Amino acid sequence: MRKNTYIENLPEFDMAQHIQSEEDVVEYLRQVLEEGDAGELAAALGHIAKARGMTEIANASGIKREALYKALRPNSHPRFETIQRVCKALGVKLTATNLTN
Repeated sequence: MRKNTYIENLPEFDMAQHIQSEEDVVEYLRQVLEEGDAGELAAALGHIAKARGMTEIANASGIKREALYKALRPNSHPRFETIQRVCKALGVKLTATNLTN
C-alpha cells in the first residue's frame, strides 16, 4: 500500500544546515557568483552567516543583527559596503578573474 506524502508535511529546506566546512562556503559562493544574481549573493551570505552564527557575524561586521538579517534576505540588494563587511567577518574574499582564460 502506498502512503501519500503531502507538501505541507515536508520539512523546510535550510541551506545553512548544509554548510559545514570552509570548502562548502567557497564552493557555495563560487556557484552563486557564477550565476551573477546579486540577490542570490546576499541570500548566500545570509545562509553562511546563519551557519556560522548570525550574532557572531553581526558583531564582527559591526552591523546590527536585525539589519544583517534584512540585508541578507533573498532578493535583497545590500550596499557593496555591507557585502564587504560581511565577507570580512566571514573570512572570505571575493575576487575577480579574467573571463578570457
